[in-house]
Amino acid sequence: MGQTKLLESKVLLIGAGGLGSPAGLYLAAAGIGTLGIVDDDIVDVSNLQRQVLHGTSDVGKLKTESAKETLADINPDVKVVTHTEKIVSANAFEILEGYDLIVDGCDNLPTRYLLNDASVMLGKPIVHGSIFQFEGQVTVFHPGKGPCYRCLYPSPPPPDMVPSCQEAGVIGVLPGIVGNIQAVEAIKVLLDIGKPLIGQLLLFNALSMEFKKLTLRQDPECPACGKNPTIHELIDYEEFCQVRW
Repeated sequence: MGQTKLLESKVLLIGAGGLGSPAGLYLAAAGIGTLGIVDDDIVDVSNLQRQVLHGTSDVGKLKTESAKETLADINPDVKVVTHTEKIVSANAFEILEGYDLIVDGCDNLPTRYLLNDASVMLGKPIVHGSIFQFEGQVTVFHPGKGPCYRCLYPSPPPPDMVPSCQEAGVIGVLPGIVGNIQAVEAIKVLLDIGKPLIGQLLLFNALSMEFKKLTLRQDPECPACGKNPTIHELIDYEEFCQVRW
């Protein structure tokens, strides 16, 4: 029964990079019926230590095409839909509405806020993951069941408050751990089993090898999902940094 439900499920990966790679590999292996991939970048040799969907023979290829080939080799029964474009306010609804769940592996704040607002309006759950140096975090934003991203961070910070990849860096194996946890959470939400990380933020520190959980609460004044939301249309935040991890 569970396997049939997975086969009927449609999951959208935002990014075929550090987080999207392990999440995509294990979701394909688990038997998700349809995997969508949003990415407009090409494979670079500097990506390979953390973006395990791609290999040396893929350098120079579109990440969506490289990912599609890898996932088809793992499970040829999975339908891989490529969206070789940047997700913006003009196409977000069109892309997202065809999927049951979103796995957020994006690497920039403009996309993260855009995804949050679109998911709230469409009622689509997001499995959120992020990484920084030796630390990672995962949570599930499920409209109607718990807080959204704006409950934590109502508006984007100034650009100079966000370190670039070159400034911050990340250990290559970290996204593998965080991305795999995202895959687990996605399966739990799709099958409605266990206790997904709705209203909980899982923190991981690779240096101390410790996991911690923080409780997240829905903000009644949230501009996206609060009692009187003020955000009624999608906004692009192009003025903020858009680095690629």
